Amino acid sequence: MDPIQELIKLLSNVDKTQFRQFLHRKNKRSDVKNLHLLDLLETDDIVSINKLYNLEKNKDAYHALRKRLQDNLLLFLSQKTFESSHSDTYDALRLVVVGRFLLENDVVKIAFKCLNKAERLAEHLEQFNLLNELLLLKIQYAHLPEAEQLETLTARFSQNQSAMQREAKLNMAYAFLRQELHQIHLRGKIVNLTTLILTTIRKYKISLQDLMTYKSIYQILFIANEYAAIQQNYGLIERYIKRTDQFIQDQTHKKQSYLFYHISILYFLANFHLRQKDFAKSTSYLKEMMDLMETDSRYHQLFYLRHQLLSALNLFFKGFADNAVALLKASLSNTKQASKPEDIEDLRICLTMFLALCNDKASLKQLALLTRSDAWYEKKMGMLWTIRKNLMEILVQAQFSNIELAISRISSFRRRYKKYLLKTSEGRVLVYLGLVEKYLSKPDIVYEKEYKTTVLQQLELAQNNDIFTLSFIAWLIAHFEKKTAYEVVLTLL
Repeated sequence: MDPIQELIKLLSNVDKTQFRQFLHRKNKRSDVKNLHLLDLLETDDIVSINKLYNLEKNKDAYHALRKRLQDNLLLFLSQKTFESSHSDTYDALRLVVVGRFLLENDVVKIAFKCLNKAERLAEHLEQFNLLNELLLLKIQYAHLPEAEQLETLTARFSQNQSAMQREAKLNMAYAFLRQELHQIHLRGKIVNLTTLILTTIRKYKISLQDLMTYKSIYQILFIANEYAAIQQNYGLIERYIKRTDQFIQDQTHKKQSYLFYHISILYFLANFHLRQKDFAKSTSYLKEMMDLMETDSRYHQLFYLRHQLLSALNLFFKGFADNAVALLKASLSNTKQASKPEDIEDLRICLTMFLALCNDKASLKQLALLTRSDAWYEKKMGMLWTIRKNLMEILVQAQFSNIELAISRISSFRRRYKKYLLKTSEGRVLVYLGLVEKYLSKPDIVYEKEYKTTVLQQLELAQNNDIFTLSFIAWLIAHFEKKTAYEVVLTLL
């Protein structure tokens, strides 16, 4: 997407009106074309854009206009974000800005009051970079009579520097682990997660105490969760789940500033227990997660769709398919402009899967709404998600007698993913695809003993014990057991 259009997409209708007013105030001449360009970009009127300037003769003027509009959009967004945010972090930042202005204008007493309040907020939020700037400002004006003792300030500054370095090491370790995860995901690099984490901790000289915070627990759990998803084996990360569970229980004083990490951790715990088929425990964590979300509207909006997705999956695999479908439909109908496209796509593919497993033809309609390119899905949703989406598309088309289309999709799938699957030791996906292809070529093969045996052998593989993988295998079993795939998957579970 065009970068300016991406920025415009972030604006609500009220924001767009305010941005136009912002441009009107800035425009010093009547012939400025930025408002005209804005209107054309909003309507995606490419032909008229070419008429703004004669592009053959005046490309530079057009690109200069675009650059100025983009700069103004960024300036407007930065001002709006700063003014409208009600978080404690922004409150502390505002107080530092005001404190600096007052010190520069010799309003010293009120300036230090502002800075003291900002420091208390920044300490509570563990905003070490902001504290660093604030303490440097206090040290700069330590010669004033109203200032604190220089020795006290420098001691706090040194202590904060240590905290900054500790946080920097944790962030570097997290970045390194994310990079390694990328290699595992895209290039099939084989590593042991525990060894990788221990090696990283030693590499960046991180102590055990440094790891006992909401943020670091969240970061490790994020890595572990992604690793388990790639390996399709959540049993590999059980030790991390147990330690996280214990950490959460030990926290008697739960700061509001850790809310994002706390909710994220509960989400990971709920997802782990869902994938391990412990639906009661997963539902329990989801309830705890919702209780925290309801304490802050920002996080309710951020996590709501993810919470609904896991809630629907729990209902579905517990046998309440109608309730799960209704929940997803309601969630999709109530999505907001601020909802992340990735979260919406997750709900959509999940609803498609539910309907297909229940042999509901409405799954075709939902499948048709998954309109983004494979490249987009691979980048935003991951390779595993995209491969599952493509496999599901083949099955849904086959299920409702679109055989030629399903066979065509199989050929496309092999061209795009065969090399990747072999490289990542995921040949079992190609074996499964072969079984689907045999059924499409000769439907009666499902009654042959050899075919049935090959299908049922898929259940014996440990890596096929995941609820989503079982759902795919259930689709094949359903044909010779003359049941719906949903009935089969509930039996398998």
